[in-house]
Amino acid sequence: MKIQSLSVVVPAKKCVNDCKFCVSKMHESDYENMMSDKNIYYDLYKKDYINRLKFARDNGCNTVMLTGDCEPVQNRQFLRTFADYNQSLENPFKIIEIQTVGNLLDRDMLYWLRHNIGVTTISLSVSSILNYDYNASVIGCSPFSLKHLTEDIKKYGFNLRLSLNMLKGMVHSEFSAHDLFREAKKLGADQITLRKMYGDSLTKEGEWVMANKLEDEYWDRINAVVDHMPVIDRLEFGREKRVIDDMSIVVDNDCMSTQTEEVAKYLILRPNAKLYSRWDTKGSLIF
Repeated sequence: MKIQSLSVVVPAKKCVNDCKFCVSKMHESDYENMMSDKNIYYDLYKKDYINRLKFARDNGCNTVMLTGDCEPVQNRQFLRTFADYNQSLENPFKIIEIQTVGNLLDRDMLYWLRHNIGVTTISLSVSSILNYDYNASVIGCSPFSLKHLTEDIKKYGFNLRLSLNMLKGMVHSEFSAHDLFREAKKLGADQITLRKMYGDSLTKEGEWVMANKLEDEYWDRINAVVDHMPVIDRLEFGREKRVIDDMSIVVDNDCMSTQTEEVAKYLILRPNAKLYSRWDTKGSLIF
């Protein structure tokens, strides 16, 4: 098995945000947190957890994505623990990314992530590149300036990926794909991921996504523009990486990794110290 990246789930009792499209709310989470030092079997689960990290490395995985059912920076103690585990590996992960909506990131937090945890890339989930009020309303937080945040991210030497949630509020109707990419460039993006939103009619969140996702016609127009950009690389799970104005662009039509591929797009390391291949089912347990 070859693994593109390892998603490390940061445990938390409750997320401080209330994202309207949150995938985690679509599926009940009942994975026990075994990574607390209050657990009487902590030493055993610590060994299990490190073995899963080693397994990912042994199968060609170079990238960790710190993510979860919450804002990852909510649990600084776990992030410290992960950093210690990683450094204990004979060959530690050197590409460490964090997926965040950004509202909890200030300069002190950015410095701490860079120098204490070893984060190299901030993957910033954005639901509107222009309308900060709309972006905050989707997250369920107070409005904040993406411009000021991205300036700080670049100031501290991170790579900046804008993970654009392709909702109706991402752009206004007169915006072209080129306008979208120009705005991303103004924010200092090194990388862009265009995420086709995942939803269904079975949950409140899924229904919201179905009602608010970018219209197929607009999505197809953006893809038509991307298809004419030069390919600079092909990711192991099949996606093409293209380039415009010194920014790489990847189109993600399968953010939940529901398709079966020879190469795993990502594996998921849960706080129960077990490894899975899918977010939506325990049946995807690897070991």
